[in-house]
Amino acid sequence: GPGGGAPLENANPLIYRRSGERPVTAREEDDELPDAIDDREIFDNPAHLIRSINDPEHPLTLEELNVVEQMRVKVNDAESTVAVEFTPTIPHCSMATLIGLSIKVKLIRSLPERFKLDVHITPGTHASEHAVNKQLADKERVAAALENSHLLEVVNQCLSARS
Repeated sequence: GPGGGAPLENANPLIYRRSGERPVTAREEDDELPDAIDDREIFDNPAHLIRSINDPEHPLTLEELNVVEQMRVKVNDAESTVAVEFTPTIPHCSMATLIGLSIKVKLIRSLPERFKLDVHITPGTHASEHAVNKQLADKERVAAALENSHLLEVVNQCLSARS
């Protein structure tokens, strides 16, 4: 359309304060000890850092929009599972699949292959929750989505660090 695209769906989102940077513990600095991957690691570690993924519509991170929170990340290192629940800013957010895909791609790129990833919408927070979750859980559909160069470009923008 004229003037640069569609109006924002959620023009005035609530913005949440980012939690502080994570202090490095003595245990983490000890190279003799294996680093277990835990909830905080997925949320905070610069390599995984889902907190800093950019929202597709706003110049804000998913953490600033409260789409992802550390308490909604569940990691079981022993069983090699990572589950991330995300909360779209509005119940009819058309970007929900894209946001879920961005989280999933970030984790696929940064975690060892042994991990089974489950990225899903916080129950009861989105109108098409079931459909979006089904898409995100379907390996073939995720792979196909990532072969779409336009979609991949949008995902990469969400994952690129803002200057």
